[in-house]
Amino acid sequence: MPHRTLHLFRKGLRLHDNPTLLGALESSSVVFPVYVLDRAFEEEAMRVGFLRWRFLLQSLLDLQGRLRAVGSRLYVLRGSHRAVLRELVVRWGITQISFDSETEPHHVALQRELGEMAQELGLTVHTCVAHTLYDPRRIIDANGGEAPLTYKTFLRVLSVIGEPDKPVRNITAEDLQRCYTPEEVECEQYCVPSLSELGLDGSDEAQSEVLWPGGETHALQRLHKHLESQGWVQNSKPQVVPNSLWPNTTGLSPYFSFGCLSVRTFYHTLSRVYTRARNHALPPVALQGQVLWREFFYTAAAHTPNFTRMEGNPICLQIRWNHDPDALRKWRTAQTGFPWIDAIMTQLRQEGWIHHLSRHAVACFLTRGDLWISWEEGMKVFEEYLLDADFSVNAGNWLWLSASAFFHQYNRIFCPVRFGRRTDPEGLYIRKYVPVLKNFPSRFIYEPWSAPEEVQLQAGCIIGEDYPLPMVCHAEASERNLALMKEARSRQENTAKLTRDVAEEPVDVRVKRGLGEEDQPSKRFSSDPQSRPYSWGRETPRLPEVTGQAV
Repeated sequence: MPHRTLHLFRKGLRLHDNPTLLGALESSSVVFPVYVLDRAFEEEAMRVGFLRWRFLLQSLLDLQGRLRAVGSRLYVLRGSHRAVLRELVVRWGITQISFDSETEPHHVALQRELGEMAQELGLTVHTCVAHTLYDPRRIIDANGGEAPLTYKTFLRVLSVIGEPDKPVRNITAEDLQRCYTPEEVECEQYCVPSLSELGLDGSDEAQSEVLWPGGETHALQRLHKHLESQGWVQNSKPQVVPNSLWPNTTGLSPYFSFGCLSVRTFYHTLSRVYTRARNHALPPVALQGQVLWREFFYTAAAHTPNFTRMEGNPICLQIRWNHDPDALRKWRTAQTGFPWIDAIMTQLRQEGWIHHLSRHAVACFLTRGDLWISWEEGMKVFEEYLLDADFSVNAGNWLWLSASAFFHQYNRIFCPVRFGRRTDPEGLYIRKYVPVLKNFPSRFIYEPWSAPEEVQLQAGCIIGEDYPLPMVCHAEASERNLALMKEARSRQENTAKLTRDVAEEPVDVRVKRGLGEEDQPSKRFSSDPQSRPYSWGRETPRLPEVTGQAV
């Protein structure tokens, strides 16, 4: 007998490549699409700032519209998942509950509660993995029950597993003709709430321009625009962006984070581009590699206890970081006295997005580069402000950039002056986000404290009064921190080895399994010596990486 199914949306806020919802529709006569706005659940797991809440509500409104277009609707309710769903199961006569399977601890705990409720009420449970290319548990099983903790090992495992599953078909109006969604009489109580109803209006961010509108519709439009702008679709030419630090109108990372865009759809779209290379430019092979970095961190987080913390995290170096609330405040509020760093932190707070090179720079500055403050503090700030904040990827990248795990060339430190200057010599980025410095000549824009007094007067900005002096001497701080990191690693060599490859050279991932040439693993899972972590989403062709030794 067909089910009466309640489908619970969580991250997968889309109708394309949604295998869980598609399976629910195919096994049911009635489906109720539901989203539970459980603020306590969301904010207990991660900090969620205004811009991310706005993006979520926009995504829910878009999902509501797309469901309407195929003859369904979205029921949005506020409260705890367990209480809300239990009431709906009884009221609607539900026999099956469906939801995407997740691996992050807070979602695993929720899934366990839903399973217990289903068993108690005699419900069938239908789940699929849809937020990642692979089920992380499958990768862990293929690696002997342990998460691969180096990228090269991870690629070796993928070379055995093979290509990820292809996306499932889109959900259409025909699906909802066979399986309908009843319309509740009191439908107003199930609408998407406004920001003011959540008590989130009135902040400074509320006045900012919406550069990243949420929702599947915008995600799919940006996907096509992304391919077109890079010359990856037929008869299109690459468009060179003079400075990729600016907000990117084709950026996709926030849409991956909320599941408005399927990562499998993106991956296999690129695969199709590779195979039709005659009439258009090819995307850089590393682009698919960045998606695999995302998978790497998801897999590591799924099997590593306390992945988002230092204490109790078996792969993380245990470091005595400084506890300096005032220094942390200056970094967070863009008052470090280093214009490049302050411009990045201002863009982050205003727009909810910064380029991956910018993320590297401010993360290094906070941790092992200059301030010697714990990566956990930086991770929390990024959770609050980034639209694409992601439990596993955000923590993985902070572990990497602080050299607490995964990254072992700890002597490579980003200079807060030279790094920015070589990326943007004229300082256009600083002039936009630190406008108090906009009149400084280019030669002084990165080091305004070095400008003569008459230059400062002419620029209308006196350093130490209108803009702060540098909070640290980079040369001294980086040299001191380099010694501290070296000492910490020497004491914890066994921990460092857990996430370090034995060899630094590229590896051949063609695993010898006694198979014929046609059975050999995909060459796509090759190790690129220039590859870097996912970096919270790479939306643009990579700029040359510039790192400075501690000096």
